[in-house]
Amino acid sequence: MPTALVIGASRGIGLELVKQYRADGWRVIATARKQEDCDALVALGAEPHKLDVNNVEAVAGLGWKLDGEELEVAILNAGLYGPRHDGFPMETDFNAVMHTNVLAAMRLLPIIAPMVSAAQGKLAVLSSRMGSLSERNSPSGSLYRASKAALNSVLIDTALVHGKQGATCVAIHPGWVRTDMGGDSADLSVKESAAGIRNTLATLPASDQAAYRNYDGTAIGW
Repeated sequence: MPTALVIGASRGIGLELVKQYRADGWRVIATARKQEDCDALVALGAEPHKLDVNNVEAVAGLGWKLDGEELEVAILNAGLYGPRHDGFPMETDFNAVMHTNVLAAMRLLPIIAPMVSAAQGKLAVLSSRMGSLSERNSPSGSLYRASKAALNSVLIDTALVHGKQGATCVAIHPGWVRTDMGGDSADLSVKESAAGIRNTLATLPASDQAAYRNYDGTAIGW
């Protein structure tokens, strides 16, 4: 039975990924910040771990709990958009977005990547097309954009270290999805986005070079 790890599975795309992998017979390990969300994951047949990605002790503890696992798929889904306005950023907003979207990845990916390498699997971060430097055509959401560009950099560095050991690393844009972040007018349902992400991971060729893909598998320029 293949194993998937979903970091950030309390709602939205993360929760839907858990549902779809479980429906296909996968063993799923998933994390959430609140106990009630962990209880909901148990009801889906997943193996939950309570985790706040901004708690360094909890992140280190997750590595200890998962020691020896082999992961065919691992997805770092936890993320924060932050303020909807642009301009002069408040330090509290900057810290919240950068800690959640970047610092957490810098701590988690080195822990998770060896488990993915052991299974010659796929290691994904939920990035955004907004993090692309070469395809950028709008300055809106500047703090979020900066965090996703930094996340992409962390993912590339992870591939440089762990790609040679067998982890195929990919930054994925989930599309504009009807979630708390995307809003009700977004193009995609969480089911469509999650299904596309899963198919992209399943069909992505093994590589020691980091990839940047839309949820439907099309390439995005770094």
